[in-house]
Amino acid sequence: MGIRLHLLLLQYYLVSSFLCNAVAFVEEPAGGRSDGYCGRILRAQTQGTRRDGHHEFRLRMEGDPESYKPGNTYRVVLLATSPAYFRGFTLIALKEGREGTTDDDYTGHFQIIDEEDTQYMTNCPPAVTESTPRRRTRIQVLWTAPPSGSGCVILKASIVQKRIIYFQDEGSLTLRLCEKERVFGEATEAPPDQCCACGTAKYRLTFFGNWSEKVHPKDYPRRANHWSALIGGSHSRGYVLWEYGGYASEGVRQVAELGSPIKMEEEIRQKGDEVLTVIKTKAQWPAWQPLNLRAAPSAEFSVDRTRHLMSFLTMLGPSPDWNVGLSGEDLCTKECGWVQRLETELIPWDAGTDSGVTYESPNKPTLPQEKIRPLTSLDHPQSPFYDPEGGAITPVARVLVERIARKGEQCNVVPDTVDDIVADIGQEEKEEDDTPETCIYSGWSPWSACSSATCEKGRRMRQRMLKAQLDLSVPCPHTQDFQPCMGPGCSMEEPSTCMMSEWISWSACSVSCGMGMRSRERYVKQYPEDGSLCQLHTEETEKCVVNEECSPSSCVVTEWTEWDPCSVTCGVGIRRRERMVKMPPIDGSMCKTEVAEVEKCMMPECHTIPCMLSPWSDWSECSVTCGRGLRTRQRMLKSDPAECTEELEQSEKCMLPECPVDCMVSDWSEWSECNKSCGKGHTIRTRMVKLEPQFGGSACPEMIQRKKCKIRKCRTKTKPQRKRQVGCRMQPWSSWTDCTKPCGGGIQERFMMVKKRAKGSSSTGSCKDRKEIRACNVHLC
Repeated sequence: MGIRLHLLLLQYYLVSSFLCNAVAFVEEPAGGRSDGYCGRILRAQTQGTRRDGHHEFRLRMEGDPESYKPGNTYRVVLLATSPAYFRGFTLIALKEGREGTTDDDYTGHFQIIDEEDTQYMTNCPPAVTESTPRRRTRIQVLWTAPPSGSGCVILKASIVQKRIIYFQDEGSLTLRLCEKERVFGEATEAPPDQCCACGTAKYRLTFFGNWSEKVHPKDYPRRANHWSALIGGSHSRGYVLWEYGGYASEGVRQVAELGSPIKMEEEIRQKGDEVLTVIKTKAQWPAWQPLNLRAAPSAEFSVDRTRHLMSFLTMLGPSPDWNVGLSGEDLCTKECGWVQRLETELIPWDAGTDSGVTYESPNKPTLPQEKIRPLTSLDHPQSPFYDPEGGAITPVARVLVERIARKGEQCNVVPDTVDDIVADIGQEEKEEDDTPETCIYSGWSPWSACSSATCEKGRRMRQRMLKAQLDLSVPCPHTQDFQPCMGPGCSMEEPSTCMMSEWISWSACSVSCGMGMRSRERYVKQYPEDGSLCQLHTEETEKCVVNEECSPSSCVVTEWTEWDPCSVTCGVGIRRRERMVKMPPIDGSMCKTEVAEVEKCMMPECHTIPCMLSPWSDWSECSVTCGRGLRTRQRMLKSDPAECTEELEQSEKCMLPECPVDCMVSDWSEWSECNKSCGKGHTIRTRMVKLEPQFGGSACPEMIQRKKCKIRKCRTKTKPQRKRQVGCRMQPWSSWTDCTKPCGGGIQERFMMVKKRAKGSSSTGSCKDRKEIRACNVHLC
């Protein structure tokens, strides 16, 4: 009786613990899990009120693999078939045949994707459980497979629905996976954090796009489908380009949303010694073509003992923020050698910066930004990868990484194969130079920074030291080597086509009279397919002449001459240019216009010690509130100032909305004659618009004014056009003349001429021709 009561109490406590937080049996005592807490959870799972979960619930791994690859990460999903649901769950991974009573029984490790749904069990960290008990039909986590030699793995799930615990040792809530057989030369499990390989290795990365209408027919974008320029690098563990569960940097966001690698490359290069090689390939338009029509893009890179990881990404476009790539792929083996070959299928991942669900969804920034995660076939019914069954997404690309050479002394434990030796010898012959055997040199130093920070061509330099000259009669070659280069994001190849906007209207002339200069600008609407900067001009200047009387003190100058050569051959110097006065001021004063200009110039570094510089600061605000101004950015020097000539401040033009221009008018004209020869009339005066208001400037004032006038009192009250002079006969009024101006306020006139004077009339003073005026075309020009 006592045993039965104990079992009933055990079942009651187990169920209530599931409903509160997770599958728990007792509180963990202080001092850790020494009492086998996780093991007791497993025993409790098998003793509770249970049902067969074959049809309502299912544990599956995306892609339904039959085996696991050591070190690879997989998505694990726990599903409930409608109308079923579950409130709580527990998920564990055990070595086959183990009971879970010791730490060593658990294998691989889980990674949380959504902290609102899942968490690590407080008293049993190898297990995953729900964050809060509520109704749910699906949860997902990532699971990283254990290292090579771990044997088969059992993934088990238990769930709680109302008061029923579902757990299945063999069935839909259990997965059994064994290690995939290793192919010689392929990368296997992740090596230790510290790489023990020696020398360096050179690799070729080849990218094969498989995203096409035939393979991925749902909503495939027939127009503008492409892969962006691939960007990445070989780097140390101290730098992460991107990773699942992390947040996208600004460089990653620009690749993911815009397909532009420029900011990403800038971020990579700013990491200095953390990065050994920048990896780049051109964009592919369209996304897929047969290999006999277009070769797969490839790039070569190197790794060494400290920078033995490789990462890259490329956007599939159009898309909200979807990419493919590898993150922190380790090319160093546990045998202290270099991976010979790595081939991986790629599925797309979401950068967490845009919330679109289809290829051509409108821009919808994700606020706040979310973590990077793989896309799944159950993300959204409108997704082009949606599958109601939750099947694996068909890979959209494949990447092949092959070792093509090794340099320096190697210390790998596994003996070299014939292919290794032949490949290394072939590379050594390819790079053989004509250095005499009697000249002993040190190794080449790293390449210096490029002398050009823009897309104008510059040079970079490396040096080596002559240690010994065994035969003085045999000259030793140079110790310096130069190479052409450009600033970050620029390409030495011919620029690709880029789309530009229309030219913005010309600016005002630089002078108020005589000859000056004016400029206009345009901007880049779409960057080249290879991700490089546009080489087309975004600014244009030309001469302009203001047709007004010049000030007596103004002068006219020639165009600037070309810049003189830099004053130094290395480091920072100055250069100068000049112009001449073509016409001095007419009042005999000195010309105040600048006729000479000096600026800094940068030549290759004069030393081999690299400058230690901080990253550039953000650009400052524009120096003006409207129109064209300048903005600046700075960086700080971390090394000896005497050893560094790099610029610490940069400036560039900035354009804000045009400044308001107020209306400008001329002076008033003289008052006109009174429009009546007798009685009350009026007279007018006008002025002209010299400059219309622009960009919100003040409107023009009145262009015409009138005032009353009175010559003398009229003798009769008849209308002016019918009035007749005493003692004379008048002709009818003539038609009004044409307006003196088409706009801005003009004048019209009409006349009444004397037809016949009365005989014997002595009042000739009142018998004379008459004239009337009126304003016309007073609207603005």
